[in-house]
Amino acid sequence: MAEATAPVRTVAGRNVPLAGTYVIDPPHSQVVYEIGHMTIAKSHGAFQKLSGEIQVGDRVEDSSVDITIDVGSISTTAEARDKHVLSEQILHVDKNPQAHFHSTSAALQDDGTWRIPGELTLAGSSKPITLNASFGGGVVDPWGKPRIAFSATADMDRENWGITWNAPVPGFGPMLGTLVKITIEIQATLKQ
Repeated sequence: MAEATAPVRTVAGRNVPLAGTYVIDPPHSQVVYEIGHMTIAKSHGAFQKLSGEIQVGDRVEDSSVDITIDVGSISTTAEARDKHVLSEQILHVDKNPQAHFHSTSAALQDDGTWRIPGELTLAGSSKPITLNASFGGGVVDPWGKPRIAFSATADMDRENWGITWNAPVPGFGPMLGTLVKITIEIQATLKQ
């Protein structure tokens, strides 16, 4: 039996995944957000269910990413807050049960990171956003599947997507900031 090799190659002196289609592994992937809270702190939440594919091209710039997020899978660690975030005041999950990111291009940067512009559809609005991604590496997992990992970040102004709910903190400003920092952790296995 041939020994399995990691799904990694070198392009321009940088490690990148082997070309192919990789399917996102939901139990090992999530989207986390951070938003300012009451002008003095930060609040976090995570979407626990996502799916999609990463298509790695022979040329890095021919690569693409397609991610679908189950909006109802949010966890803010507080049930009442989860219900409020999912309500019509913020994400309106009944009307918009999924969020979707689709890349429009990809570029390997000099520092080895990937710049991935695309379009994010969230709460019924589609707007451009750019992911800044780092390739974590590749392995052959214990089940014999070639597996890769990426971490990505992006900043978004939630009001650009029509998410404008807020409440005053008397004498201090709004309860929620408008800047949302997003972190995406993805593991994906090579489609066989």
